[in-house]
Amino acid sequence: MEVILIKDIEKLGYANDIVNVKPGYANNYLIPQGFAKVATASAKKVLAENLKQRAHKDAKILADAQALAETIANLPLSLAVKAEEGKLFGTVTAADLAEALAAKGITVDRKVISVEPIKTVGEYEATARLHKEVKATIKFSVVAAE
Repeated sequence: MEVILIKDIEKLGYANDIVNVKPGYANNYLIPQGFAKVATASAKKVLAENLKQRAHKDAKILADAQALAETIANLPLSLAVKAEEGKLFGTVTAADLAEALAAKGITVDRKVISVEPIKTVGEYEATARLHKEVKATIKFSVVAAE
């Protein structure tokens, strides 16, 4: 079944993509949740017109995402966490990274940051999906709080 995605769905596609999914997945999850709509002929024409009008806006959004990725890549980031003998009390997650970036004046949604749960002190990398064509690597260190 062909559907037009309204929102980005990880491992499926991005907003305004036309994708083929199983009918049950579309009818029971994507459409009721408001993540997609049925790709009828008229819906495809409306989508094509909207995409044509938004092409120049997308170029600016892409440029902003690339600039943000460059800023994040060159940003020294350190997270001070309670630790004992190199092991953390708790875990460093994407929400912690988003909060640390916000403290530096960079707004990134925690949902676009992917990082493995971190339980020890050290140097790590995370990936932020800023745009469908732009991914930024966040290099950060986890240190024991004094």
